[in-house]
Amino acid sequence: MDILIINGPNLNLLGTREPQVYGNEGFGPFLEGLRSDFPGVRIDYFQSNHCGAMIDKLHGAGGYGGIVLNAGGYTHHSVSLADAVKAIKTPVVEVHISNIYARGPLRSVSLLSPVCRAVVSGMGLHGYRYAVAYLLGAK
Repeated sequence: MDILIINGPNLNLLGTREPQVYGNEGFGPFLEGLRSDFPGVRIDYFQSNHCGAMIDKLHGAGGYGGIVLNAGGYTHHSVSLADAVKAIKTPVVEVHISNIYARGPLRSVSLLSPVCRAVVSGMGLHGYRYAVAYLLGAK
């Protein structure tokens, strides 16, 4: 199975942005380890700070067996992104590095959760690993 990871705005700054919330590890080194944890699985990666680019990527992701989506701040206010997830057939797992439900009223509402297959929140970068494992076992 091929998996696509899509990261949204500011996630290109992992490892340097608010390390007390998001940790000290950049996504590149983590992704290398993730790929080695799942030999035989192609894991592609896309990051954008632009909602439209993320929507375009979702629309073109029909060849993947699953998508891991961390939409960052768009999680809480992008109806268009939620509509894009709802419109595709590929299963999507929503991932958040921090526990969005413990970060105040603005961040505790996800427009994506109702249209995603599953949600992983608050497990640091390991949440991506759990999401991939889930997608590999999902029916």
